[in-house]
Amino acid sequence: MNLPGRPGGDDQRAQPETIPVTALQGCVRFLYSTALRLLIPAFLLRYAWRGRAEPMYRHAMQERLGRYGGSCAHGAVWVHAVSLGETRAAAALIDALRALRPGMRLLLTHGTATGRAAGAALLHEGDVQVWLPVDTPGAVRRFMRHFRPSVGILMETEIWPNLLHEARRESVPMVLANARLSEKSQRKGECLAWLLRPALRSLKLVLAQTLDDATRLRASGCPRAILPPNALPMARSKCAMRWATCSPTGTRWP
Repeated sequence: MNLPGRPGGDDQRAQPETIPVTALQGCVRFLYSTALRLLIPAFLLRYAWRGRAEPMYRHAMQERLGRYGGSCAHGAVWVHAVSLGETRAAAALIDALRALRPGMRLLLTHGTATGRAAGAALLHEGDVQVWLPVDTPGAVRRFMRHFRPSVGILMETEIWPNLLHEARRESVPMVLANARLSEKSQRKGECLAWLLRPALRSLKLVLAQTLDDATRLRASGCPRAILPPNALPMARSKCAMRWATCSPTGTRWP
Protein backbone atom coordinates (compact mmCIF):
# COMPACT_ATOMS: atom_id res chain seq x y z
CA MET A 1 0.00 0.00 0.00
CA ASN A 2 1.12 3.53 -0.67
CA LEU A 3 1.05 5.85 2.29
CA PRO A 4 1.53 9.62 2.35
CA GLY A 5 3.69 10.44 5.32
CA ARG A 6 7.08 11.49 6.50
CA PRO A 7 10.04 9.82 8.18
CA GLY A 8 10.24 10.07 11.92
CA GLY A 9 12.03 13.22 12.99
CA ASP A 10 11.96 14.71 9.48
CA ASP A 11 9.89 17.84 8.83
CA GLN A 12 9.49 17.07 5.11
CA ARG A 13 5.85 16.36 4.39
CA ALA A 14 3.83 14.79 1.64
CA GLN A 15 0.87 16.64 0.25
CA PRO A 16 -2.27 15.81 2.27
CA GLU A 17 -4.71 13.45 0.63
CA THR A 18 -7.68 15.25 -0.90
CA ILE A 19 -10.97 14.09 0.59
CA PRO A 20 -14.04 15.75 -0.95
CA VAL A 21 -16.06 17.63 1.66
CA THR A 22 -19.36 19.25 0.75
CA ALA A 23 -20.37 22.71 1.91
CA LEU A 24 -22.94 21.13 4.21
CA GLN A 25 -20.34 18.85 5.78
CA GLY A 26 -18.06 21.84 6.35
CA CYS A 27 -20.94 23.76 7.92
CA VAL A 28 -21.79 20.86 10.24
CA ARG A 29 -18.18 20.60 11.42
CA PHE A 30 -18.12 24.36 12.02
CA LEU A 31 -21.26 24.11 14.18
CA TYR A 32 -19.78 21.12 16.04
CA SER A 33 -16.56 23.06 16.69
CA THR A 34 -18.46 26.13 17.88
CA ALA A 35 -20.49 24.04 20.31
CA LEU A 36 -17.32 22.47 21.75
CA ARG A 37 -15.69 25.89 22.18
CA LEU A 38 -18.71 27.10 24.14
CA LEU A 39 -18.62 23.98 26.32
CA ILE A 40 -14.92 24.22 27.25
CA PRO A 41 -15.61 25.95 30.63
CA ALA A 42 -18.06 23.17 31.50
CA PHE A 43 -15.51 20.51 30.54
CA LEU A 44 -12.82 22.10 32.73
CA LEU A 45 -15.22 22.42 35.66
CA ARG A 46 -16.14 18.77 35.26
CA TYR A 47 -12.48 17.71 35.34
CA ALA A 48 -11.90 19.85 38.43
CA TRP A 49 -14.96 18.33 40.10
CA ARG A 50 -13.89 14.77 39.31
CA GLY A 51 -10.45 15.65 40.60
CA ARG A 52 -11.82 15.74 44.13
CA ALA A 53 -12.03 11.94 44.10
CA GLU A 54 -9.39 11.28 41.42
CA PRO A 55 -6.64 13.94 41.67
CA MET A 56 -5.17 12.91 38.30
CA TYR A 57 -8.01 14.79 36.59
CA ARG A 58 -6.57 18.05 37.91
CA HIS A 59 -3.08 17.23 36.62
CA ALA A 60 -1.83 19.31 33.65
CA MET A 61 -5.28 20.63 32.78
CA GLN A 62 -3.74 23.02 30.24
CA GLU A 63 -3.05 19.96 28.08
CA ARG A 64 -6.81 19.58 27.60
CA LEU A 65 -6.57 22.82 25.61
CA GLY A 66 -3.61 21.64 23.55
CA ARG A 67 -0.99 23.57 25.53
CA TYR A 68 2.11 21.49 26.27
CA GLY A 69 5.24 22.68 28.02
CA GLY A 70 8.83 22.26 26.88
CA SER A 71 10.24 21.06 23.60
CA CYS A 72 9.52 17.65 22.14
CA ALA A 73 11.37 15.53 19.58
CA HIS A 74 9.16 14.92 16.55
CA GLY A 75 8.41 11.60 14.87
CA ALA A 76 7.12 9.51 17.77
CA VAL A 77 4.57 6.75 17.28
CA TRP A 78 1.36 8.06 18.80
CA VAL A 79 -1.13 5.71 20.48
CA HIS A 80 -4.39 7.07 21.92
CA ALA A 81 -6.09 4.89 24.55
CA VAL A 82 -8.87 6.93 26.10
CA SER A 83 -9.56 4.91 29.27
CA LEU A 84 -8.54 1.87 31.28
CA GLY A 85 -9.93 -0.81 28.95
CA GLU A 86 -8.37 0.71 25.85
CA THR A 87 -5.04 1.15 27.65
CA ARG A 88 -5.00 -2.51 28.63
CA ALA A 89 -5.83 -3.49 25.05
CA ALA A 90 -3.04 -1.20 23.78
CA ALA A 91 -0.39 -2.96 25.88
CA ALA A 92 0.03 -5.85 23.39
CA LEU A 93 0.01 -3.41 20.49
CA ILE A 94 2.74 -1.28 22.07
CA ASP A 95 4.86 -4.38 22.77
CA ALA A 96 4.52 -5.36 19.11
CA LEU A 97 5.45 -1.87 17.96
CA ARG A 98 8.62 -1.93 20.04
CA ALA A 99 9.54 -5.37 18.65
CA LEU A 100 9.01 -4.18 15.08
CA ARG A 101 10.67 -0.81 15.59
CA PRO A 102 13.50 -1.01 18.17
CA GLY A 103 14.25 2.34 19.73
CA MET A 104 10.73 3.57 19.02
CA ARG A 105 9.61 6.65 20.93
CA LEU A 106 6.04 6.47 22.13
CA LEU A 107 3.56 9.30 22.50
CA LEU A 108 0.73 7.94 24.67
CA THR A 109 -2.46 9.96 25.15
CA HIS A 110 -5.54 9.41 27.30
CA GLY A 111 -8.83 10.97 28.29
CA THR A 112 -9.45 9.51 31.76
CA ALA A 113 -7.50 9.32 35.00
CA THR A 114 -7.63 5.51 35.12
CA GLY A 115 -6.30 5.27 31.59
CA ARG A 116 -3.42 7.63 32.31
CA ALA A 117 -2.51 5.82 35.55
CA ALA A 118 -2.44 2.44 33.79
CA GLY A 119 -0.56 3.85 30.81
CA ALA A 120 2.33 5.04 32.97
CA ALA A 121 3.45 1.41 33.30
CA LEU A 122 3.84 1.14 29.51
CA LEU A 123 6.35 3.96 29.19
CA HIS A 124 10.06 3.59 28.47
CA GLU A 125 12.77 6.20 28.73
CA GLY A 126 12.17 8.93 26.19
CA ASP A 127 8.43 8.27 25.89
CA VAL A 128 5.84 10.98 26.50
CA GLN A 129 2.42 10.71 28.13
CA VAL A 130 -0.14 13.54 27.92
CA TRP A 131 -3.87 14.25 27.79
CA LEU A 132 -5.51 14.33 24.38
CA PRO A 133 -7.00 17.81 23.99
CA VAL A 134 -10.65 18.70 23.54
CA ASP A 135 -11.61 18.29 19.88
CA THR A 136 -11.62 21.98 18.93
CA PRO A 137 -9.67 23.07 15.83
CA GLY A 138 -7.19 25.22 17.78
CA ALA A 139 -6.47 22.64 20.46
CA VAL A 140 -5.86 19.74 18.08
CA ARG A 141 -3.77 21.97 15.80
CA ARG A 142 -1.51 22.87 18.74
CA PHE A 143 -1.26 19.18 19.67
CA MET A 144 -0.25 18.10 16.16
CA ARG A 145 2.26 20.90 15.65
CA HIS A 146 3.87 20.40 19.05
CA PHE A 147 4.41 16.64 18.76
CA ARG A 148 4.33 16.03 14.97
CA PRO A 149 3.94 12.22 15.31
CA SER A 150 4.98 9.93 12.47
CA VAL A 151 1.78 7.89 12.73
CA GLY A 152 -1.32 7.90 14.96
CA ILE A 153 -3.09 4.78 16.23
CA LEU A 154 -6.49 5.25 17.86
CA MET A 155 -7.93 2.44 19.95
CA GLU A 156 -11.40 1.00 19.38
CA THR A 157 -13.98 3.81 18.92
CA GLU A 158 -12.10 7.12 19.13
CA ILE A 159 -13.38 9.08 16.14
CA TRP A 160 -12.80 12.83 16.60
CA PRO A 161 -13.65 14.88 13.48
CA ASN A 162 -11.34 17.86 14.08
CA LEU A 163 -8.46 15.66 15.21
CA LEU A 164 -8.65 13.53 12.09
CA HIS A 165 -9.06 16.61 9.90
CA GLU A 166 -5.90 18.15 11.34
CA ALA A 167 -3.98 14.87 11.09
CA ARG A 168 -4.79 14.75 7.38
CA ARG A 169 -3.67 18.38 6.95
CA GLU A 170 -0.38 17.54 8.68
CA SER A 171 0.05 14.32 6.63
CA VAL A 172 -0.05 12.11 9.73
CA PRO A 173 -1.43 8.68 8.72
CA MET A 174 -4.11 7.49 11.15
CA VAL A 175 -5.05 3.90 12.02
CA LEU A 176 -8.05 2.75 14.07
CA ALA A 177 -7.03 -0.46 15.85
CA ASN A 178 -9.21 -3.08 17.53
CA ALA A 179 -12.15 -1.17 16.08
CA ARG A 180 -15.74 -2.02 16.94
CA LEU A 181 -19.15 -0.66 15.95
CA SER A 182 -22.36 -2.12 17.34
CA GLU A 183 -25.68 -2.02 15.49
CA LYS A 184 -26.97 0.51 18.04
CA SER A 185 -23.93 2.77 17.57
CA GLN A 186 -24.25 2.47 13.80
CA ARG A 187 -27.86 3.69 13.96
CA LYS A 188 -26.85 6.62 16.16
CA GLY A 189 -23.96 7.42 13.82
CA GLU A 190 -26.35 7.72 10.88
CA CYS A 191 -27.82 10.82 12.56
CA LEU A 192 -24.32 12.39 12.52
CA ALA A 193 -23.28 11.13 9.09
CA TRP A 194 -22.50 14.64 7.76
CA LEU A 195 -19.95 15.00 10.56
CA LEU A 196 -18.56 11.47 10.89
CA ARG A 197 -18.25 10.26 7.30
CA PRO A 198 -15.40 12.65 6.32
CA ALA A 199 -13.57 11.63 9.50
CA LEU A 200 -14.00 7.92 8.78
CA ARG A 201 -12.85 8.34 5.18
CA SER A 202 -9.65 10.02 6.37
CA LEU A 203 -8.50 6.90 8.26
CA LYS A 204 -5.74 5.07 6.39
CA LEU A 205 -6.57 1.69 7.89
CA VAL A 206 -9.16 0.25 10.27
CA LEU A 207 -8.48 -3.11 11.93
CA ALA A 208 -11.85 -4.42 13.09
CA GLN A 209 -12.48 -6.81 15.97
CA THR A 210 -14.94 -8.96 14.01
CA LEU A 211 -16.23 -9.38 10.48
CA ASP A 212 -19.54 -7.80 11.52
CA ASP A 213 -17.69 -4.77 12.88
CA ALA A 214 -15.78 -4.42 9.61
CA THR A 215 -19.00 -4.67 7.59
CA ARG A 216 -20.76 -2.02 9.69
CA LEU A 217 -17.74 0.29 9.58
CA ARG A 218 -17.58 0.08 5.78
CA ALA A 219 -21.32 0.74 5.54
CA SER A 220 -20.84 3.79 7.78
CA GLY A 221 -18.35 5.34 5.40
CA CYS A 222 -15.01 3.72 6.22
CA PRO A 223 -13.82 1.95 3.03
CA ARG A 224 -10.54 0.78 4.56
CA ALA A 225 -12.10 -1.31 7.37
CA ILE A 226 -10.75 -4.87 7.32
CA LEU A 227 -10.61 -7.92 9.55
CA PRO A 228 -6.97 -9.03 9.90
CA PRO A 229 -6.34 -12.64 8.82
CA ASN A 230 -5.23 -13.50 12.34
CA ALA A 231 -7.48 -12.10 15.06
CA LEU A 232 -4.86 -12.36 17.82
CA PRO A 233 -4.02 -8.93 19.30
CA MET A 234 -0.30 -9.31 18.61
CA ALA A 235 -0.91 -10.21 14.98
CA ARG A 236 -3.18 -7.19 14.59
CA SER A 237 -0.53 -4.98 16.09
CA LYS A 238 2.11 -6.26 13.69
CA CYS A 239 -0.27 -5.80 10.76
CA ALA A 240 -0.93 -2.20 11.74
CA MET A 241 2.72 -1.34 12.27
CA ARG A 242 4.01 -3.04 9.14
CA TRP A 243 1.46 -1.09 7.11
CA ALA A 244 1.73 2.24 8.91
CA THR A 245 5.51 2.42 9.04
CA CYS A 246 6.04 2.00 5.30
CA SER A 247 6.98 5.07 3.30
CA PRO A 248 5.50 5.66 -0.18
CA THR A 249 8.56 3.97 -1.67
CA GLY A 250 7.93 0.80 0.32
CA THR A 251 10.99 1.22 2.54
CA ARG A 252 10.81 1.31 6.31
CA TRP A 253 11.29 4.51 8.16
CA PRO A 254 14.36 4.68 10.41
